[in-house]
Amino acid sequence: MERLPIQPSCLDMDATSLAQAIREGQLSSTEVVHTYIEQIKKVNPHVNAVVENRFTSALEEAKQADQEIHTHQEIGPLHGVPISIKEAFHVKNMKTTGGISHRKDLIFTQDAHVVATLKAAGAIIIGKTNTPTLCFCQETDNKLYGRTNNPWDLTRTAGGSSGGEGALIGAGGSVAGIGSDIGGSIRFPSHFNGVIGFKSGKFQVNPTGHFPADTLPLQSRMLSIGPMGKSVRDIALLYGLMANEVPLPLSLEKVQIDILANDSSYPLSKRTAELLDDLHAELSGPFTTQRTIPPYFHDSAQLWQEIMSVDGGESMKKLAFNKDRSHPLAAYIKEKVTNKTNTHTYLSWALIGAKLFQPSEKRIRDITTILDQGDNVLKDYLHNKLLIFPVYHEAAGKHGHVYQEIFSIRKTYRTYMPYVAYANVWGLPALTIPIGVDEQGLPISIQIMANTGNEDLIFQVATRIEKKFRGYVRSLMIDPTISHT
Repeated sequence: MERLPIQPSCLDMDATSLAQAIREGQLSSTEVVHTYIEQIKKVNPHVNAVVENRFTSALEEAKQADQEIHTHQEIGPLHGVPISIKEAFHVKNMKTTGGISHRKDLIFTQDAHVVATLKAAGAIIIGKTNTPTLCFCQETDNKLYGRTNNPWDLTRTAGGSSGGEGALIGAGGSVAGIGSDIGGSIRFPSHFNGVIGFKSGKFQVNPTGHFPADTLPLQSRMLSIGPMGKSVRDIALLYGLMANEVPLPLSLEKVQIDILANDSSYPLSKRTAELLDDLHAELSGPFTTQRTIPPYFHDSAQLWQEIMSVDGGESMKKLAFNKDRSHPLAAYIKEKVTNKTNTHTYLSWALIGAKLFQPSEKRIRDITTILDQGDNVLKDYLHNKLLIFPVYHEAAGKHGHVYQEIFSIRKTYRTYMPYVAYANVWGLPALTIPIGVDEQGLPISIQIMANTGNEDLIFQVATRIEKKFRGYVRSLMIDPTISHT
């Protein structure tokens, strides 16, 4: 087999520029796909992001893509560009396990809707990336594939549930990818790994082919699918392909930007607060800005937890334990004692919490009323307005730290989840973009939210922020010659 040249500059190019270079003959898709495969082989032993690859098929498709360029066939906007896919989405002839051992041999014959859409645009799938079990945690670990590490510091979390996507893109192993978000699942990994990610607004992207499926109505309004990548323009491009309705161009002329006040009574690291102040100073020139707390902010974490617990975790329990009669508490204790069960403690404890925090039928009716009222209030409040929040109170913590902060019987989710829960509960589109680093050099991001339909305003303001602040930077921390402990 002919040995292909490595094109290291490819690793810092976004999908838009790579697609143009392939289209114009400056690079071949074969060279680009080969380079990304080699990068995955280099970084994956350290980050454990890719759980199943299709390298051979991807190279064959890249050769076909190059031939189509030379024969002047009509090509799509992602023609020949290698991307990765969160393990939660079906990809034809690949597994979708949810990190569960009894699904380890399940191979699917059809693509998820978004996967088929991106393939039709010319994208080449190079692999599927790790998630926590059933995507049910904000850290990525499961008993089937193990733990994913942060490329900026392998002792720290990559976040979840789209943690494999975040770590792989952060390490330069993929040009872009697809994630899903029901509780910060795109935004946590984007923030912790220093990539750009977009949670779409409610019901804006077809979820067909996502596992687990959103079968509970209150939860379906919180689950969103969206792209992750290296640039705002890539996010806008991919979202435009995926969305049920392409966002319309909008004017920034009368837009107001509300930035969450630093004294919102929730934890916030000193460095994050400083970056928010810097961002406010930068945006206050071209825009009308204020530091404020939006409607329902203090209620959102509680609403989020109750919605996630609406069935007491029964739907997830059935998927996790298959046909056996295991109980989450028994599984949790056995795993803590023996470390030899098929159920990760993260999932067992989350299921225990879902049972403990399950709302009553009356409370569910109250939640429905609150959501109906809140949707109308926020539609008016966000007219010609953008919201900017932190994503989390600090940069990526050590493995297990985020889990301990959120999944506590003391209901500490009310302390640590408000920043991300807001966009899920109210179904808002939210773009996460890195704006700086903390004292250890770990990325810190913010999220920009708007009404559904105003995504173009988000992309325009994010592009300005990208030019003035950090944006995506590939991690160079991983080196096979360095011992990591």
